[in-house]
Amino acid sequence: MNLEEKFAYMATGHPYDDLDPKLMKVRENATTMTQRLNTINDPEQRNVLFTQLIGHAGEAPFVEPNFRCEFGRNINVGDHFYANYDCVMLDGAPITIGAHVLFGPKVGLYTSNHLFDPVERRTGGCTARPITIGDDVWLAANVTVLPGVSIGSNVIIGAGSVVTSDIPSNVIAVGNPCHVLREITAADRTGFNGQDFSAGI
Repeated sequence: MNLEEKFAYMATGHPYDDLDPKLMKVRENATTMTQRLNTINDPEQRNVLFTQLIGHAGEAPFVEPNFRCEFGRNINVGDHFYANYDCVMLDGAPITIGAHVLFGPKVGLYTSNHLFDPVERRTGGCTARPITIGDDVWLAANVTVLPGVSIGSNVIIGAGSVVTSDIPSNVIAVGNPCHVLREITAADRTGFNGQDFSAGI
């Protein structure tokens, strides 16, 4: 099984060998690239390297250090993606992120899971399931997203939440396990339009 076939197989959710030398080589390359990315002070240069690292990046991504990923190639982000400090994405299966998505500090997206049987786990057995995030989503600080989760568009996930199941669009969701708190409505609008309201104070 070549590398392309390997990643296609992993995306099906069937058990795979996490210790496969082909995977280890890609993982090592991603570690080398993220180490370089995290030492670059110029945001434009850092984002060029980020774009080279992942499968696809839309317009104007912005990633703060320290960013970490497992492979990189399975990550696709839309326009104006922003990740604050210490973001981690383990992309054994595809991670698909929409446009205008904001990540707070220490957000973690984890598509992979070790097998439950101890012998199988010891020999490198893993599974992976995709994570999908819609447009205009804000994951606050320390949010954890687990394998197989889909989050709709226009969603806020509260700080410290652990997202174990799908979240629909247009809601605020919080907790461990994360659950819908309420819908986002017109009452949440403040009238802010990008201007500095403090200018007249």
